[in-house]
Amino acid sequence: MFEPKIRTWIFSQQPLFQQGVRQSLESQNIEVAGEAKVTDKMSQTIEVMPPEVAIVDVDEAFDSGLNLAYRIKQVTPSTAVIILSSSVNDDHLFKAIKVQAAAYLGKDISSSELCNIVKRVAKGEQPIKESMYNRPKLAAQILSQFNELSQQQEVKELISPLTSREIEIINYVAQGYANKQIAAKLNISEQTIKNHVTSILGKLDANARTEAVVKAIKKGLITIEQ
Repeated sequence: MFEPKIRTWIFSQQPLFQQGVRQSLESQNIEVAGEAKVTDKMSQTIEVMPPEVAIVDVDEAFDSGLNLAYRIKQVTPSTAVIILSSSVNDDHLFKAIKVQAAAYLGKDISSSELCNIVKRVAKGEQPIKESMYNRPKLAAQILSQFNELSQQQEVKELISPLTSREIEIINYVAQGYANKQIAAKLNISEQTIKNHVTSILGKLDANARTEAVVKAIKKGLITIEQ
């Protein structure tokens, strides 16, 4: 079955590195829809035609990179952000989690690993959670700062059984959208939506979409406006 190409944007201060990432992605049939420096103003194009994945290189501009990741999630919540860094540590990982990055990777990963992560986050997965669970000290730090996080929604996403993409989809289900309509809204295939719905049902231990919606509301994952 034909699957549409994954649309990505690459942000980096290093043209040579940016070129290498682009070549790696394109070799795996992943579309690079745009490129820019981390410190550039976000192009209006990314707002009009949101990519499924944004890759942000934070070397040389760590704070600017985090700010960019945060702005991307504010403007295009459906875009999964991958943060790349030469220096991977708990403090930076914690900050990456706070800006809702889907993955935080070291630059020592291989081309195939990067492409695999791009494909995973495009499906709604959040490998950054795996990084958190493998670092007990970081998990303790997150819990200790629970009340210091500026937005309760950030906390919900960290401890939620559902990924951010799955929460987005269950919200549409709650509003009565069919799989085909959700696929059109998110610009992904209907089969991908079906896969997400199956995952949602399993995670919430629900046998039907309506039951999943009810359980999602009870868990505080979504709210229904009156």
